[in-house]
Amino acid sequence: MEADANRRNLLLLITLRWLAVAGQVATIAIADLALDLALPLQQMGLVIVFLVGLNLISLHRVASGLEVSDSELCVELLLDVAALTLQLYLSGGATNPFISLYLLQVILAAVLLPPAASWAIVAVTSLAFVWLSRFYRPLDLGTTGHAHGASTFFDLHLQGMFLCFLLAAVLVVLFVTRITGNLRERDAHLAEMRQRAAEEEHIVRMGLLATGAAHELGTPLATLSVILNDWEHLQPIDGDGELAEDLEEMQAAIARCKSIVSQILLAAGEARPEETRRAALAGFLDEMVARWREARRPAELSYRNGVRPDLVVACDGMMQQMLFNVLDNALEASPGHVDVEALQQGDDILVRVRDAGSGFAPEALAQIGKPYQSTKPQPGRGLGLFLSTNVLRKLGGGLSARNLAGGGACVELRLPVAALAVEDADAA
Repeated sequence: MEADANRRNLLLLITLRWLAVAGQVATIAIADLALDLALPLQQMGLVIVFLVGLNLISLHRVASGLEVSDSELCVELLLDVAALTLQLYLSGGATNPFISLYLLQVILAAVLLPPAASWAIVAVTSLAFVWLSRFYRPLDLGTTGHAHGASTFFDLHLQGMFLCFLLAAVLVVLFVTRITGNLRERDAHLAEMRQRAAEEEHIVRMGLLATGAAHELGTPLATLSVILNDWEHLQPIDGDGELAEDLEEMQAAIARCKSIVSQILLAAGEARPEETRRAALAGFLDEMVARWREARRPAELSYRNGVRPDLVVACDGMMQQMLFNVLDNALEASPGHVDVEALQQGDDILVRVRDAGSGFAPEALAQIGKPYQSTKPQPGRGLGLFLSTNVLRKLGGGLSARNLAGGGACVELRLPVAALAVEDADAA
């Protein structure tokens, strides 16, 4: 992030240097042609050529994509100070009103560089100012100066001071605001990355808790399963139809608990690799929606699948749980109707889940995907969309939500095809 901000700031320095070149060419032309000032055009032209060459090198440096450091920005500013010092030496030294342009270099250093480097620029410009007050090439006013003497020089000096002030003020506003914008963007990105790191740490803690609970539950569930199997063969239960039916129901509940535990371990990466299977995404979505319909039994479920049938993906329980979280939220908001649509849009797979509920509150939409953002009063709620958001983010996709004009809400899951698709085993 720091290197990216420095790269953008180097581009701003390059732009400023192009403006300096144009300004120097225009000023020298006006002084020579309109004011008849005798200037060492060849030497001043060489300084301008140096600035043009420096800019071309800097542009190549940016195009290379290599990291731009604070030290490199400091060297760039020092070279600009050196070029300005040479031009001032050739055109009157400290008596030249454009000597106040040193302040622009100091301001840029204060914004772009660390304190130590900024103070170094202050020291260099101050020494250059002192040196120019004693060593410089005096201005030759030519015929204009001989005709009007000191008054003409004073008028030119005032005009030059005004032009220098105007130029410095405009450049400070234009470039310092853009530089501070780059820095603000960097800080905002840094804050976002810190927030994401905190959320991922939260997921790690929940994952450790979930896998620990799954391991702990494995033993008692296995014990209950063995006991229920033994009871099934007991004569009193075998002869009682009602008890046998209850026993069968208990065994089904135990089997479901064991399946949930297996899914938790699978999502944590502790299941065997063969439990992740390859399947057509369209069929996998059909299977997941059918499984959710059977388990939740919504009053009305509309489902449309427009995914290409030949798209093969690596399927696991994490994708199923991600979709189930969103569908469960929609069902809680709208028990009477849930609408699911899967389609392919460019390089992405979109799954849209709509409900007919009251929609999201504005503050909930602003915090969508954050942990514990729920309107439900029970503690620990609001993790479903948070977990789904982070799963999608890991895959390079995303989750978005909006309220519908006619009532209800729509949650959209976006998954890149490249993150899901796998080559066919025969082709491999």
